[in-house]
This record gives sequence, C-alpha cells and structure tokens, in this order.
Amino acid sequence: MRRTIDTRIKHALNADFIEKSDGITTAAEQQLTQYFMAERRHFDIPLRMVGNDFQQSVWQTLTSIPYGGTATYDDLAKHLPAKYTTQNIHHANGANALAIIVPCHRILDISGSLVGYGGGLSLKKRLLDLEHNLFNPL
Repeated sequence: MRRTIDTRIKHALNADFIEKSDGITTAAEQQLTQYFMAERRHFDIPLRMVGNDFQQSVWQTLTSIPYGGTATYDDLAKHLPAKYTTQNIHHANGANALAIIVPCHRILDISGSLVGYGGGLSLKKRLLDLEHNLFNPL
C-alpha cells in the first residue's frame, strides 16, 4: 500500500518527496520514539492529511480511539454520515498515510478479529499488543 499512498499524495500535492530534517520531522521522530518507549500516548505534531472530505473525517475519527483501545468499522460508521458503508470506511482507513499517529491499526471487524492492515496482520497484532502492554498495565 505504501507505493499507492505515496503516489496519491504526490499527485494531490503536485509535489515530490525530498528527504530532509526540519522541526516537524524531528518532532515526529521524537514523539514516535517516546510512543514506543511508553512515554507518550498522544501525538501533537501538525498534520496535513491528503484525502477527500470523507477520508479526512474517517481519519479524524480514528484519532479519537484511545491508546490501547480498539473499535470496529461499525463503531466508526456511527460517527459518519449514514450514506457511507463499512466498505467505504474500510477503503478510507486503508488510504491512511500516517499509521500509528492516525491509528488505523486499532480497527477490528465486528467479531473482534484482526482484519486488513497495510503493514500486515502480524504487525497490526504487535502494535495492539504493544499499546495494551504499555498503556494498560495489569
């Protein structure tokens, strides 16, 4: 999915990617490190989400799922206009370019099973386990 997402972003912004450090990329790196070290639960870097209004509303809803928590596509649908199906939500979720910061890994199917993740289900499980263990100690 990475190539598809990157191509969509480049096209939408009429731009190319240039690897460089600046204040935002440095803050993102620091915050991600803090997240993986159990020192951060929320990200506060500025985001530029590239997608249509519906996709952006799905991504915004994803950010409301608490760390260590999960939701289903049906749960997301309750916060979005009724004209959208869970399949529409699934596709918008898959188009998310900022995994972890916009936590698409927290979405399960209606039965609570792991489903679709661009990084693979084993990575999705590892992220969910990490959050559960780090942010919800026994």
